[in-house]
Amino acid sequence: MIVELVCVGTELLLGNIVNTNAAYLAEMCARLGLSCYYQTVVGDNEERMRSVIRTAVDRSDVVILCGGLGPTEDDLTKEIAAEVMGKELYEDPHSKERIQAYMDNYLKTNPKMTLTANNWKQAMVPEGAIVLDNANGTAPGIIIEDGGKTVILLPGPPNELIPMFENQVYPYLREKQPEVIYSKMIKICGIGESMAETMIKDMIDAQTNPTIATYAKTGEVHLRITARAKDEKEAQKLIKPVVRELKVRFGTNIYTTDEKKTLEEAVLELLKEKELTLSTAESCTGGMLASRLINVPGASDVYKEGFITYSNKAKRKHLMVKKQTLKMYGAVSEKTAKEMAKGCCFNTGSDVSVAITGIAGPDGGTEEKPVGLVYIACCYKKEVYVQELRLNGNRMKIREQATVKALTLLRECILENFKKDSSSSFS
Repeated sequence: MIVELVCVGTELLLGNIVNTNAAYLAEMCARLGLSCYYQTVVGDNEERMRSVIRTAVDRSDVVILCGGLGPTEDDLTKEIAAEVMGKELYEDPHSKERIQAYMDNYLKTNPKMTLTANNWKQAMVPEGAIVLDNANGTAPGIIIEDGGKTVILLPGPPNELIPMFENQVYPYLREKQPEVIYSKMIKICGIGESMAETMIKDMIDAQTNPTIATYAKTGEVHLRITARAKDEKEAQKLIKPVVRELKVRFGTNIYTTDEKKTLEEAVLELLKEKELTLSTAESCTGGMLASRLINVPGASDVYKEGFITYSNKAKRKHLMVKKQTLKMYGAVSEKTAKEMAKGCCFNTGSDVSVAITGIAGPDGGTEEKPVGLVYIACCYKKEVYVQELRLNGNRMKIREQATVKALTLLRECILENFKKDSSSSFS
């Protein structure tokens, strides 16, 4: 089945808003096994919208439109989609009732606001349409079916679109598929995309069903294994041996097979499992590592303290980095990273610490120490491992990469220390 995505909004064309909806919907449709050949962005212009929607309906089985369902005059998606599909609009009592309830609740906390007549525009729906309740806003979603074609209208705000799609549209589209599409995610750290692909090239070349798709993330590689079958049980049976083989090839570089689990969640789970406490010391990342860790619910069970020691004075005061070390080797050096990690562990009484120091740019680099040079140190019960990195990209990209590398190194150090031969990997 062929699906086409149409995102509506002049603000998207002007770059005022990043079009995250298209990326989300494309990925979800891929999971459903739908073929997506076209994605279009069109502004709030009646003539152009009409042309885009007609073209999409002509060449695709399902057209998903997002945006343009608001109460103002330039919100035209529903009206034009109904026209293209030959449907009249009528006021839906159920939608009006929900809009009234939503606005009543909103006005309680915003007494200076008033309910205006144009809000009822959102209660108008095409005849014969399936109406999708919006639990997070006033614009209902709409599904129009006619002549073997389906047009799905979704609100533009992601916090309304995503739950509506996952709870109502995804099950609807899955029912229309002749086969079940089931997928499993493998998340890998410590290996780059090109290396990961090389390690499974023979599997990719020979694949038919299931298939393996690689996705490059900052400091990570995600592998999605997807199978088509008559039912989910059969699809899982097809995927199982592929997952088993990937585990053999990537070993401990696989940090999870749970699609929703992040690297920081996996690291904190490992710390809890091993009954270890953690503290962090950051320079160039400026708290980015601590932020990712603290963003995980329950982080306080293992995470004790974090230092942002941007200046040399702060490194000496809070982390006991020696003045002589900074003078001889500089703030961005293996020696400084090691002392930062040790000082962090000592001052917090943590079992494990991670320290990051580097040059994020765009200035400050030299021929000897270029922008992107980063040292990460992990101290595990007084033993320290230091990693030197040469990262590329702008300031934010370098900081993001360093943060992921720090999480990866932390995970590797914990795993190594729980092996019998761990001592050979540490200095």
